[in-house]
Amino acid sequence: MENKPNPTPPSSPPSAMHKRVGRFYLTEQLGSGANGSVFRGHDPVIDRGVAIKLLNTNIGTADKKSREQQFINEARAAGRLSHPNIVTIFDASTEGGITFIAMELLPGEDLKTMLANGKNFDIVETASIIQKIADALSYAHAHGVIHRDIKPGNIFILSNNQPKVVDFGIARAPNRLIDENKPADVTLFNNNILGTPNYMSPEQALGKPVNAQTDIYSLGAVMYEMLTMQKPFQSNDINKLLQQIAHKTLKSPTEINPRIPNSLSKIVMKAMEKDLNARYSTAEALSTALNNFIERDKRLKRKRKYAQRAPAAINQRRDKISSLTWISLIAVLVGLVIATTMYFPH
Repeated sequence: MENKPNPTPPSSPPSAMHKRVGRFYLTEQLGSGANGSVFRGHDPVIDRGVAIKLLNTNIGTADKKSREQQFINEARAAGRLSHPNIVTIFDASTEGGITFIAMELLPGEDLKTMLANGKNFDIVETASIIQKIADALSYAHAHGVIHRDIKPGNIFILSNNQPKVVDFGIARAPNRLIDENKPADVTLFNNNILGTPNYMSPEQALGKPVNAQTDIYSLGAVMYEMLTMQKPFQSNDINKLLQQIAHKTLKSPTEINPRIPNSLSKIVMKAMEKDLNARYSTAEALSTALNNFIERDKRLKRKRKYAQRAPAAINQRRDKISSLTWISLIAVLVGLVIATTMYFPH
């Protein structure tokens, strides 16, 4: 789902097209992309707000069928998944010549917009967000769904800082309609995804077959950008960019920012290994590594907190002992005075 502001008006405003799609009423546009536009909508049957993604109608007849197939594939891929960090699909259909997907309405902002606006996530916050996405991808992979387009624009951050994976438009899933024999080429990404493919895996960049590990690499690239505030590889020339992704050695996050713990930097670099045998074999393994990092950080913080409290506690005990010592001395002195007075009266 591309639930993000976009000042560019849609090619066909809702007033000119339709105010209703299926049983859903459209209220306002939330965003648009090369493949579709997203509107805020209302489901009168259940009485809830929804997000409605419409396939753009201003496309050629030859391209329309493949775009419709891609739309349906998104619904099939995400619709079979039920996970707290994956967008929920409610309905998908083609009615009156309009193809649409109805999904949950997400309060928040996509990660791409947040990073572009200068949002600086702290180290543990980044690890926590990526860990939850890795867990979501592990669930998707276990159900036969490979996203294949993990990037900041497809990660939505809710108002409570929880992430949601969205836009399964080019996911590989059981019963998908896009031709599996067609190679995953650059044209698909350029035409359907705005911007250069900075988060593609080396195997995608080389046009090779992909598996679940391509999502792991892309998620590693997202984590790299969140930590360093820069993309792993950058070039205005798409061919040079693809060559970098496929062959260039990457600087570690710690080399860019020494404040990033080496242990977390190693996790990022392992997720982004060009060699599939060296990369995390599963998203679950990446999730576990990040969870272990987060737990170690919690333990270190507890130790530091205890170390800071310890001197104060020692001083308090010393003060208490000193007070008791003085009280004891005073009591002894008073006792001596009383005894002296009794045995040596004036």
